Amino acid sequence: MSEQSCLFCKIVAGEIPASIVAKTDRVTAFHDITPQAPTHLLIIPNQHFATMAEVAAADPKLVGEILALADQIAKEIGLASYRSNINTGAGAGQSVFHAHLHLLGGRAFAWPPG
Repeated sequence: MSEQSCLFCKIVAGEIPASIVAKTDRVTAFHDITPQAPTHLLIIPNQHFATMAEVAAADPKLVGEILALADQIAKEIGLASYRSNINTGAGAGQSVFHAHLHLLGGRAFAWPPG
């Protein structure tokens, strides 16, 4: 998929509306349109990478920025506990091939997840 046709790239560019929670020069967080918990945000790099494995290989500091923003948002919205989930590849459940972290909270979670 090219950046021009990537849904998340279009959200970062402002071409598709989204409920943005936070945005930095390198990372954007917004509400998932199909939430799986009372709080369900997606935190993505602004630059296109297909998977978080690609982010880690190209820019490990960016992975840290994504995780740090997730924690910052969780604290700001009062989540005492939360789940951070990264699906890498179709077999792991990744359906949008722009790297992203799911921040989920507001309910109890089971383990293993599925």
